[in-house]
Amino acid sequence: MKNNNLPVAVIGAGPVGMAAAAHLTKRNIPFILFESRNTVGGNITSWAHVNVFSPWKYNVDKAAKELLDRAGWTHPPEEKVHSGKEFIDLYLNPLASIPVIKPHIHLNSKVVAIGRKNMDKMKDKHRENVPFVIRVKQGDKYNLFEAKAVIDASGSWLNPNPVGSDGNFAIGETENASRIFYGIPDASKKSEERYANKKMAVVGSGHSAINTIFELEKIKDKFPDTEINWILRKQNIKDVYGGQANDQLAARGELGIKIEQLVNSEKVNIYTPFRIEEIRKMESKVALIGYQGDRRAMIPHIDEIISNTGSRPDFSFLGEIRLSVSSSVESSAAIADLIDPNLHSCGSVRPHGELELAHAEKDFYIVGIKSYGRAPTFLMATGYEQVRSVVAALDGDMEAARKVELELPETGVCNSGRGEGACCA
Repeated sequence: MKNNNLPVAVIGAGPVGMAAAAHLTKRNIPFILFESRNTVGGNITSWAHVNVFSPWKYNVDKAAKELLDRAGWTHPPEEKVHSGKEFIDLYLNPLASIPVIKPHIHLNSKVVAIGRKNMDKMKDKHRENVPFVIRVKQGDKYNLFEAKAVIDASGSWLNPNPVGSDGNFAIGETENASRIFYGIPDASKKSEERYANKKMAVVGSGHSAINTIFELEKIKDKFPDTEINWILRKQNIKDVYGGQANDQLAARGELGIKIEQLVNSEKVNIYTPFRIEEIRKMESKVALIGYQGDRRAMIPHIDEIISNTGSRPDFSFLGEIRLSVSSSVESSAAIADLIDPNLHSCGSVRPHGELELAHAEKDFYIVGIKSYGRAPTFLMATGYEQVRSVVAALDGDMEAARKVELELPETGVCNSGRGEGACCA
């Protein structure tokens, strides 16, 4: 690798970005890590109240554990599942506090552009020998950093899919943005004030939508006039129940059992299949307009929409990078067939590494959930194996880079973060 005196730039201090930092530290490769929020695991704070499905033993990166163990860290019980908050407090924060990692983390640092120094996307000559230049907004200032390689682990949480059924914004979606919440609310007092005795519409059919329904149910139990309407594109509500008692991940199976019981209790109004085409303002409320089955339909007088329709990668700051991206999945091109949700579930995605994640731009990699594009089959443990392989390649250890291995339960290791059928964020 050229420019050996420069650091590797890591974008995003989520679990995969922090794992990349641990592997770079283990191999004595200098790095700099940029996180747009004011804490590591910033995106996780949006669903800190939600439990993941997989126990701790699948959610701690091996290189990170080695560093933590040396610092006297106590590993949480391996078989215990945990919330997003516990994941930050008990794992990411201790990892970020290790002296060999902490000085290289830049919080409140949003990457706004990446390119090659003094070269645009069109120029070929000596391109791979020229350092990357990264423009970062830090407070009110924009600063430039140089790097010999880039690992983009920025995720896709901040780029949610629209409510519209065709993948585009529904008519009126942007105009009525104040009536739409993208994420999983909690049953806190603040949420009670927002949702109590209101008519709510939850859009989406994945685990995040299920968790949203449960949070609203808690509010409904205290404020009975709260109305929960669940809008799904699936042909049959039973499709969201999953493996239930047969699921090898007990927490995920229990979620399917509980949502079926709640639906059968008739506390939730079900609209499926319902395809949203328009969000129309109705005085101080909105109406959802589209098709229920083959019939034109409208759900009127909605106070607020909660969207759980998944997310997609943001390539806007990568305009000068030569990307190799699938035209349909929007994943790194070489893994599209491995992760396509039309063909695979969480558990059937094969391990993959540097070879499959490489882009046309040498020494540039997209890892973690962003590498999966729009596919919801991402596994946290898979992301850890991705960065182990990528960092090995950046260190010139191609034997280790090409040897990718991963042991997972048959049903996969899934998380209840946002996404229609999402596995792990």
